[in-house]
Amino acid sequence: MTLDRFIKVKYKENAEKVEVLVGHLRELGIYCARTIEERVDLQFDALRNLHSNLNDDELFIKLVLANSIVSYQLSGKGEDWWWEFSRYFSVNPPEGSIIEAYASFLPASQTNRRLVPGKLKRLERLQPFLSELDLRALKGYYFNGMEGLRNELSRVLGSKRNAKTIVFAVKMFGYAGRLAFGEFVPYPMSIEIPDDVRINAYTKRFTNEPPVSFWSRIAVETGIPPLHIDSILWPVLGGKGEIIRRLRKRCDKAPLVLKLAAL
Repeated sequence: MTLDRFIKVKYKENAEKVEVLVGHLRELGIYCARTIEERVDLQFDALRNLHSNLNDDELFIKLVLANSIVSYQLSGKGEDWWWEFSRYFSVNPPEGSIIEAYASFLPASQTNRRLVPGKLKRLERLQPFLSELDLRALKGYYFNGMEGLRNELSRVLGSKRNAKTIVFAVKMFGYAGRLAFGEFVPYPMSIEIPDDVRINAYTKRFTNEPPVSFWSRIAVETGIPPLHIDSILWPVLGGKGEIIRRLRKRCDKAPLVLKLAAL
């Protein structure tokens, strides 16, 4: 037995910068995050397009979940991938199972051509779970905190609950739920921020604490759940010109959001 689990690790932190970060985020608030998600994020636009074309809420949400768990190691930009997905299934809704549909879609994709066999295997593991779901069950997952969905996806896919694709799937499920059920439900505090390269690099400006634990702590201090903090940081860290233009046009707190880049 080691003493590691009894020793509280002390991380280095730039307290002044963290204080400024917390102040900015508190001023922005959760509804600034919602504005960015629904009016700036091109992925939300892609889902809105698919939702209006499918006219089938249950199939729509299931497709969003399926697409989320294969959204890694892309061969194009994330926004382009989600628009490719949206356009394809708007015209080609699955006639059989979702795995059969992806067996045709993924090999011909322009923005998600890597590791196709492995991604199809993930969908094979997910398919039985999706098949058991109806719209009532999906609505329950949405309005009851979304942790239940996170836990089930983790179990079915054999992944950690804070794995990047798992928490990202919950985030996109939240987008889909707003469109399907017509009501905004904030993400829970218990679902961590996606641990990716951009978040890792940004976190190092403030601390050497692991990003997931750092942003979970910041979430509690600001009252903004980690997945919504991710949305606020995304335009700042992405740097895509179109996104910055949309942010400035559609979010009245854009100047304060952009100040986060300078911290």
